[in-house]
Amino acid sequence: MNSVSPDPGDDGGAPAGDDGGAPLALRPLTARSVVLSTLLGHHPPALPARALVRVGELFGTGEGAVRTALTRMVAAGDLEQRDGAYRLTERLLARQARQDDSRAPRTRPWDGGWEIAVVTTDRRPAAERAALRQAMAALRLAELREGCWLRPANLVRDRPAVVTEQCALLTGAAPEGGPAGLAATLWDLDAWALRARALESALRRERGEGLARRFTVSAAVLRHLLADPVLPAALLPADWPGDRLRRHYEDFDREFRELLLRHIGG
Repeated sequence: MNSVSPDPGDDGGAPAGDDGGAPLALRPLTARSVVLSTLLGHHPPALPARALVRVGELFGTGEGAVRTALTRMVAAGDLEQRDGAYRLTERLLARQARQDDSRAPRTRPWDGGWEIAVVTTDRRPAAERAALRQAMAALRLAELREGCWLRPANLVRDRPAVVTEQCALLTGAAPEGGPAGLAATLWDLDAWALRARALESALRRERGEGLARRFTVSAAVLRHLLADPVLPAALLPADWPGDRLRRHYEDFDREFRELLLRHIGG
């Protein structure tokens, strides 16, 4: 079990300062966020209502509020109730798979090539455009210009149908400028590294704090890892904190997981 994962509708908190040592400004979690974050981080993603109520108690969320949230999420198609447990539906299982991958991205040696995806369909409905944009973000591609997405070809993952149906997929050299300069244009690497260092500091500080605080910090870290472009080392600034944040999180999570399991099983 991964102890917690951020609810797609909650940003998990943001750093209050830029020095890596300031506390995080953590937003209160709603009953829905608590339930989804818990299930997204659980393997398999199914828990009885009583366990989810126990997690809600950490945040002062009453049993009635948690059970109301469960009913509404089933009605919305986020959850299904089966065999005495609440389970994630297919859409959120895909989110969980991306979350797991962000903790241990599957990479391959980079030979200098770039993945390029060019939109080839015209007059796409707004829903299709939005679905493609979400898929590109999940694949860690960035938009160079309207309808043209790219990234270094160093990741191993499948492309969903929404991408293959709307785009021509190519592999080639970086289309313009030096590769490191292009990467810095496509992604705000300095901002990502700054927040990652703040989260590293939070992981160290929160090891001795209560479960609710650890839960929220854990969600913030996992959300931030989803935004890591996972670039080849040659394209990253010096002292890139991505792998270090992952190592620190795994240490933090092992201890937190034991405590949370003890709590919901009590």
